[in-house]
Amino acid sequence: QTPIIYSLGENLICRIYAGNIPTPSEVAESCFRLKEILMNTPNVVQVSAPVTVVGDIHGQFFDMVEMFEIGGHVPDTNYLFLGDFVDRGHHSVQTIALLVCLCVRYPKRITLLRGNHETRQITQVYGFYAECIHRYGDAEVWREYTDLFDFLPIAAVVEDRVFCVHGGLSPFVQALDQVDELDRFHELPAEGPLADLLWSDPDPSRQGFFPSSRGAGYSFGGDVVEHFLWTNALHHILRAHQLCMEGYQVLFDNRLSTIWSAPNYCYRCPPPHTHTLRQLPRWHLYKS
Repeated sequence: QTPIIYSLGENLICRIYAGNIPTPSEVAESCFRLKEILMNTPNVVQVSAPVTVVGDIHGQFFDMVEMFEIGGHVPDTNYLFLGDFVDRGHHSVQTIALLVCLCVRYPKRITLLRGNHETRQITQVYGFYAECIHRYGDAEVWREYTDLFDFLPIAAVVEDRVFCVHGGLSPFVQALDQVDELDRFHELPAEGPLADLLWSDPDPSRQGFFPSSRGAGYSFGGDVVEHFLWTNALHHILRAHQLCMEGYQVLFDNRLSTIWSAPNYCYRCPPPHTHTLRQLPRWHLYKS
């Protein structure tokens, strides 16, 4: 098959920044190019500091654009996104389209990790599928993006110190090498280590692993976090996945942090004060 010859221009990126949606052919070409980049990317990506880490966006495109205005645009600022780009919000198409185009244009400056919403099953329930049908009249754009989701890496390590993942830890994963050995190139399974990494949550009230009330993944205590960090010579876990009204939460004696980057989530959870969007929904990591 002849590869698509495609040079992603600033014009398309500027059009999406302005709130326009790409054409189906532009979606197909950008997804093809990003798959070429991600095909040889490991499950655990090594990321250098300084980098700005971003939690759930959930289709809140204009909040994401404001975040870029405040924190710096790619490629001037390096970014690591922890997943859940789509669903819930009203502009999932523009959100994922812009992030994909930026990854193709500046692959060394922006990293996208998979979240639990980057699946075919979940997006058919929580809005992305319906939005694609409404905007394009068929499911082809949805298929392009959900096929791409199978290629996204699972986790990242920043400067050999900070483990970044969408959800949390798994009783079946003790070492980073075990994450790299997982086969990620398919729809997210309902259970197992891959699902756990994208669905699990910390619980400061208990120890060990126990079944999650979400129906997927596990809840885990501070002892699990301490053991994982010690085993892998790491200092901190940075994850997303849970709504934090202040934009972030730090647990377990500063061993784990949750970052949430969707202010006014589902358009019914306004931030407690005006500087929340400007200060809290992103996390800056620097070289020590």
